[in-house]
Amino acid sequence: MPQIDFWYSIGSTYTYLTVMRLPALADKTGITVNWRPFSVRAIMIEQNNIPFSGKPARTAHMWRDIERRAPRYGLSPKIPASYPLEEFDLANKVAILGQQEGWVQDYTIATYERWFEQGAPAGSEPNLSASLRAIGQDPDRVLAAVESTDCESAYLKATEDARQLGIFGAPSFTVGTELFWGDDRLEDAIDWAKSQKTTTS
Repeated sequence: MPQIDFWYSIGSTYTYLTVMRLPALADKTGITVNWRPFSVRAIMIEQNNIPFSGKPARTAHMWRDIERRAPRYGLSPKIPASYPLEEFDLANKVAILGQQEGWVQDYTIATYERWFEQGAPAGSEPNLSASLRAIGQDPDRVLAAVESTDCESAYLKATEDARQLGIFGAPSFTVGTELFWGDDRLEDAIDWAKSQKTTTS
């Protein structure tokens, strides 16, 4: 079955569009998706790439762009959402644990939904506990596990893996070493994955 790796950071605004439509699109196209949370913030700081800080015109365009694109996916976000996230790293470390334990997709969808559609920032309360409870996870257990060295190490490794692939932004998609950047390149990534499956089969 064709597959793509979906590289994202909870905290990326455009990633909302991808997260909320990806499961249905994967089912429709028969693509397997590996959800790969990492710290895009760390990579962007290394590159001196701070896209919206101190740039009101660009920020306003970003929110309007998301607002225009959302209806085609049946989404109704409350724009602008709280940004940037105060608990960026915590939100993503929880996703790392979810990846290890098999609930990363459900958590990511739940926390983005509360952030963009209910106005509760991801990684902070009440979003964090509510999102975890909604997917059947105990917040106290999860937060204790996230503080472990293993989770921190996995987060750093995921970020290094993204760095080695040349990933510089989120959302990104990889098919092997082929990189696609941006929500509007998701379909391209899927088409590429399907074409490679056809070529090699």
